[in-house]
Amino acid sequence: MKKQIPMSDIGYPAVAYVGHRYYNGSMTRETPFAEGEYYHIYNRGTNKMNIFNSSADFERFITLLFLANSRETPQYSDMGEENIWNIDRGETLVDIGAYCLMPNHFHILIKTKNDKSVSLFIQRLLTSHSKYFNKKYNRSGSLFQGKSKSKRATEDRYLKYLFAYIHLNPLKIIDSEWKESGVRDLSKTLDYLKKYNYSSYNDYAGENRQESKILNKNSFPEYFTSPSEHINELKEWLIYEI
Repeated sequence: MKKQIPMSDIGYPAVAYVGHRYYNGSMTRETPFAEGEYYHIYNRGTNKMNIFNSSADFERFITLLFLANSRETPQYSDMGEENIWNIDRGETLVDIGAYCLMPNHFHILIKTKNDKSVSLFIQRLLTSHSKYFNKKYNRSGSLFQGKSKSKRATEDRYLKYLFAYIHLNPLKIIDSEWKESGVRDLSKTLDYLKKYNYSSYNDYAGENRQESKILNKNSFPEYFTSPSEHINELKEWLIYEI
């Protein structure tokens, strides 16, 4: 039988709300992030609107995942430079293990260093993207949904599952019912994931690319010692037996 995936929607999971909010990019939280722990953080556009309308929007946000993750004050003017990926950021605010951007939401898997560092990273990320998006599309007001969510991975098996969950997210774009009915053409499905450029899937599937500098794999358990191990893990979630 197919593995049971505990989600109400592959694009936006059914997990508990945690007491923190974003207001124009800033972040408040009733319960601090625990130091040295793993969290799945995600948010979507207000009223489910798109937060990415073009490849340029996606690519800029991916660049922000790299540039805003620094204890130094980021120079956003550097984002147009060809050598952006060669910038010495110094110490990062969080360790990123995986991510996926979808047209109207995003997912990031992080390991915390301290509560304030997480807040600063998210503030920079969302504020910069909101300002960019509103200016580009001549709009005003909040871009992101008022409450953002996070889920702490307290169990090893759940943390490992998050890598699959995040990297399989794009499948809803081509088949909204795949988790109920299963995948009929496994090769075609894996090919789609490989061609989807807005996640960290290819960084685990063996592709050597500059975006891999966003990740700090050493801060996460070594679940996948080779690209084939990660791909095989995803296959297990994709295969459906009638």
